Amino acid sequence: MTTEPTTDKLRVALFSGNYNYVMDGPVRALNKLVAHLEKRGHDVLVFAPTSKDSYLDHAGELVSLPSCPAPRRPEYRIAIGLHGASKKRLADFAPTLIHIAAPDLGGLGALNYARRNNIPAVASFHTRFDTYPRYYGAAWAEKYLTKYMRYFYGRCEHVYPPSQSMADELLRDGIGREMRLWTRGVDSALFNPEKRDVEWRRSMGLDDGDIAVLFVGRLVLEKGIDHFARSLAAARKAHPNLRALIVGGGPERDSFEERCPDGVFLGHQGGEDLARSYASGDIFFNPSITETFGQVTLEAMASGRPALCANAAGSLSLVDDGTTGFIAQDNVEDFTEKLTRLAGDAELRAEMGAAGREKALTYSWDAVLDDLIHNYRDAMTTFEGGAGRPDNTLPKAA
Repeated sequence: MTTEPTTDKLRVALFSGNYNYVMDGPVRALNKLVAHLEKRGHDVLVFAPTSKDSYLDHAGELVSLPSCPAPRRPEYRIAIGLHGASKKRLADFAPTLIHIAAPDLGGLGALNYARRNNIPAVASFHTRFDTYPRYYGAAWAEKYLTKYMRYFYGRCEHVYPPSQSMADELLRDGIGREMRLWTRGVDSALFNPEKRDVEWRRSMGLDDGDIAVLFVGRLVLEKGIDHFARSLAAARKAHPNLRALIVGGGPERDSFEERCPDGVFLGHQGGEDLARSYASGDIFFNPSITETFGQVTLEAMASGRPALCANAAGSLSLVDDGTTGFIAQDNVEDFTEKLTRLAGDAELRAEMGAAGREKALTYSWDAVLDDLIHNYRDAMTTFEGGAGRPDNTLPKAA
């Protein structure tokens, strides 16, 4: 990792599909990045859709992009381009680098602007958006979205996936050219096994003999909540003391509660409340196959919890199968088998939790973010001024 000096100031324009109005892993990472850039003495301006409601006091200055509600997911908004006042604000800011965190029309507008104005553009990769249609009855659209993502990321100087397994997957699918890892850090003082609170568990209706199976994330179909509910129900045939402990909110909360009728649903949490919930669980279960990194998995490992995760790119880079937890195939049978094994072996849970904590301690935010700034500088140094990627190859979104 490279230690970043505060000299030679950068001017970074960051474009995201969500920066403050729905809490998720990418939002946490992007806010960490902006705060770190400013701490290092660089200038940052964030462009993203906004909502009248937000979940956090965001880092840095935020410029609202024109947007509309996402189909079937109205809690999210989709940027419809880079126009008018927001485009003028970008021009006045005069960025030396543009970082795009979502391949929506706002991101495409930023990419067009970068090419027309001879500015290097890089992109971080947070989500396999092209897999989402399979959860909403539109699997036919997946190949078209994948084709668009090849087109979009292939025109960026660097693509920053959060894990080597995700980088390998993107290269396999022809998405992006020059890959540089932007992994994640974790606050290991906040997320700590010592935050376990037996009295709090009891106050939540958990008996001392219950084994709390923890889920942390948005309550949406693409997070694998159907597999979570079905696998938990199957494993309870052997271990009826298994209980769901659910942190997060979303449009599928009511249906999830129906599937886990004696589960504990805590809603959105942050800070010390979230740390206590992680440490007070017994098994962390992340069945999502859309994870590109899995910040919640890293936080659970830092909290000393064994992790049961789907065979997804992000999880593969975090979980050492059989050591810090288990990697399962994306089916109820394999999830159930491994969940049953963990439920029946307290010693194994303790060993895996301790190993997970040890691995999590190697993830430092400052080192990770300084390394990303170093990659920014590499992109600026090697930038070819758009040679081989003329503007007329890009659709006009701005």
